[in-house]
Amino acid sequence: MYNEKYLNRILELKKIMKNKSIDVFLISKPEDKFYLSGFEASHYFIILIEDKNYLLTDFRYFEAANDKKDIFDIVRIDAHFSVFDFLSKYDKIKLGIEEKHLSALEYKKLLKQYSSENIVGGQEIIETQRMIKDKSELQLIKNAAEIADDAFKHLLAFIKPGLTEREVALELEFHMKKQGASGLSFDTIVASGKRSSLPHGTASDKILEKGDLITLDFGCIVECYSSDMTRTIALGQISDEQKRVYHIVKDAQERALKTLKAGIEASLADKAARDIIEAEGFGEYFGHGLGHGVGLEVHEGPRLSPASEVFLEENMVVTV
Repeated sequence: MYNEKYLNRILELKKIMKNKSIDVFLISKPEDKFYLSGFEASHYFIILIEDKNYLLTDFRYFEAANDKKDIFDIVRIDAHFSVFDFLSKYDKIKLGIEEKHLSALEYKKLLKQYSSENIVGGQEIIETQRMIKDKSELQLIKNAAEIADDAFKHLLAFIKPGLTEREVALELEFHMKKQGASGLSFDTIVASGKRSSLPHGTASDKILEKGDLITLDFGCIVECYSSDMTRTIALGQISDEQKRVYHIVKDAQERALKTLKAGIEASLADKAARDIIEAEGFGEYFGHGLGHGVGLEVHEGPRLSPASEVFLEENMVVTV
């Protein structure tokens, strides 16, 4: 039963492969491999053909991979028999690859066996499939978000002038791991005072001071699924102008949240927030998109941006 959900994902993917006339699909991206197998290892490949599913790995993970033998034929690879050697018997048919992940060296090896016309990009196929989460995925993302939320509440009682940004980041990270997180979604961002305008201002040795606005951007991983939270807090009294800007952003976020629903184009959620910020004269500072999908990757589809043409569906998970 545990492997049934992975088999169902593979069967769904094979329907798409057939529609796109892909005979063999080489899957190398870690998140996509895990999505289709639930197998955690640093080095393996999945190869799908019409009537077979293969998982190729080396001696380090070969024994563990046998737990997946009800879905996959397990193939051992090594320095003398690579994934490219295995693919050589399928050299006369159309091969799908994850073109954004495969290295230039790996692509050159494939060109020794396949004509470029027979190699097609399939990156977006699994990325699109992963956008809609099942119940188990939704629960893991929720768990990761709840841990991050609990860490934020803990931090509000901890934070004070005199601490460094790095000390604040460490406290957040320790609390999340103490609550069951297996890792961090990304390097924790703590940016205070003048540094708070840095969207990706990794925590530094700057000391927190009264009157600082502090940008916090953090998240954690629970069983391979991520959360992503951004919060801005004030340390002590701040100016009326700082309060005004804060509430403009808050109003924009709330408008976007009210706009979000299944069936709308993702760009409309971005527009709902952007219209407010532009009307207040701060449009030039909104250089990024409103949000993005979260799941096995902390940044994945769908994108909530002005350029997005994706229509939102039920059980997509996005940041705002």
